[in-house]
This record gives sequence, C-alpha cells and structure tokens, in this order.
Amino acid sequence: MSGHVIAVSRSAGNNFSKPVEDSITLVEGLGVADDAHNGKLVQHLYLQKKDPTVPNLRQVHLVQAELFDDLAQKGFEVGPGEIGENITTQDIDLPALPVGARLMIGDACIEVTGLRTPCGQIDGFQKGLTKAVTDKNVDRKAYLRSAVMGIVVRGGDICPGDAISVKLPEQPHRALQPV
Repeated sequence: MSGHVIAVSRSAGNNFSKPVEDSITLVEGLGVADDAHNGKLVQHLYLQKKDPTVPNLRQVHLVQAELFDDLAQKGFEVGPGEIGENITTQDIDLPALPVGARLMIGDACIEVTGLRTPCGQIDGFQKGLTKAVTDKNVDRKAYLRSAVMGIVVRGGDICPGDAISVKLPEQPHRALQPV
C-alpha cells in the first residue's frame, strides 16, 4: 500500500484551518514543529480540559485528499489545511488502516493512533459540513471521514510530492477508534 503527500500545513495557534507550507518538520515524540498540537501530553483544548495528563495521541492529523473531491460533489469547497490537517495524502484509505500502522514518509515515520473526532468548528467553517464529513463506526462513535491521527515515531522533513509507504502491524489488527 502506498500513496503520496499532496500538501503539508501547520499553525502555531489554535486555529481551525492551517496554512499550507512548503514543508513541515516532524519531531520524534512531539509532533509537527511550530504547530499548536505539538507535545508529549494532549494539546487539543477540549481534551486538555478533561485530563491534561493524557499522552498526546493526536500529534499529527492526516486527511486524504479524496475527501475534498467527495465534498465538492456535495457543493462544499474544501482544500488542504482548511479542516485542520497537517498532512494531506492521496491514494491511501486512511480510516481503513489498523491501529499501529506506520506511514513512512522520507526519513519520518508516523504511527496511526486513531480516527479524528468531528468538532463544532467544522460548521463554523462551512455550514452543513459537519454532517457531510461525519461517519459512525461499528460502536456508533462519530469520526471524521478520511481523517486519522498519529504520533511521530521518527522525525524528518515532509514536503508535497513525498511518497508514503504503509507498514502494517502484526496480526491481529485492531480497527481504529476515535481518539
């Protein structure tokens, strides 16, 4: 299984959208350098209020570009970085990956930890978008379609056009859950 990077984004502030960059740097055990979600402990504001001592399983946010094509057919205009992802991918079915799948991008390695949960800011970006991007897993837990979260196992620079290879964990595979 392989794909490639379409775009990379980051924002030092807790903004919903992240500006597209020429490159980003992943820092082992922390996340994207100069991004608001960088840290060993949870950085997501809502989750931080619940328990600030929880490990950060949301260091890197990835969305597959195929979601944007699907949304365009429904009348939405969404592009890279606009729904808060750090890495926009193509040709990898991200939510179908199991927990622990590793995405190798150049020297960097991201371990997939779970599905992104939808947040209320999505409708603030475009009215009706939350419903258009939300699915439910077998446990009826809501997650954002085509979006996963991960941690940085090995750091490195990532640029648009970089190849992504997927290394699956040993069997049995565990399906991703919202994190």
